[in-house]
Amino acid sequence: MRSVVTGGAGFIGSHLVDRLIAAGEDVIVLDDLSTGSEQNLHHHAGNARLKFVRGSILDVDAVNDAVGNADRVFHLAAAVGVAHIVRDPLGGMLTNVRGTENVLAACAQHHRKVLLASTSEVYGKSPRIPMAEDDDRLLGPTSVPRWSYSTAKALDEHLGLAYAAVGAPVVIVRYFNSYGPRLDERGYGSVIANFLRQAHAGGPLIVYGDGNQTRCFTFVDDTVSGTLAAMDADTNRGRIFNIGNPATEISIADLATRVLEASGQTAEIVRVPFADVFGPNFEDTPRRVPSIDRAISVLNWRPTTDLAPGLSATARWWADNLVAR
Repeated sequence: MRSVVTGGAGFIGSHLVDRLIAAGEDVIVLDDLSTGSEQNLHHHAGNARLKFVRGSILDVDAVNDAVGNADRVFHLAAAVGVAHIVRDPLGGMLTNVRGTENVLAACAQHHRKVLLASTSEVYGKSPRIPMAEDDDRLLGPTSVPRWSYSTAKALDEHLGLAYAAVGAPVVIVRYFNSYGPRLDERGYGSVIANFLRQAHAGGPLIVYGDGNQTRCFTFVDDTVSGTLAAMDADTNRGRIFNIGNPATEISIADLATRVLEASGQTAEIVRVPFADVFGPNFEDTPRRVPSIDRAISVLNWRPTTDLAPGLSATARWWADNLVAR
């Protein structure tokens, strides 16, 4: 078996590559290193099972070459992080929509099964809790750049489902706040990474808004297990699965305290209005909790890592690999 992992040098992607290689697969990684890092794959240096291609999913030829030489495709490459999207909404939209269209078209042309990684952001600010895969979406106005990310990823899903409707093997997973070793120290899409960086710099830890907004956090090993379960299941064509851990729901203010405890650091926690960082038109979601009933019943998957051990493992890796260097 040979798999393509777009975004395979990124945080989740590199852990997926580890798991695939450990299972005896050959892996082609296609990554432009805009947010990924070759350091995430350095432990596979010299391994003939891994082929790294530095390239963009916006490059049709690079995508076709990779897909044509593989049996299946894990499409994880994307422009990520709310702050990044707000700064460059056009770049984010082009990468997340046109790039995904290139991957899906190549997979359909070569008759390859593809897993499309989406995000809990597609739910927008829906008040329905827990959030189930077929629930309505609720977004703010188009004048708020933050919702361009949700819209782009939802369009990705529409494209994937449209290909599935004409016979292409496509499955979609929606990730809920994955974290763990190899988090990007720049904090792309990860409040935990931002808190760890701030903690080791002596603080303060910046909590946006009142800090009462809650999220659920999924340890990366569970994220990868859910991803593989979705790809490997027989009854998943055109299906969407939430991959998250509802048991870990926590407010961002409380999360800041837990990160300080896990890292052994002492720092002040300060609250900063969203408008001071993201501009006056920014909106946030007060609560986001996944329903994982479908993943449990169809994939026989459920998360196994609680927040405390997950944060401890993440903090240890951060101290050993980022602080110590």
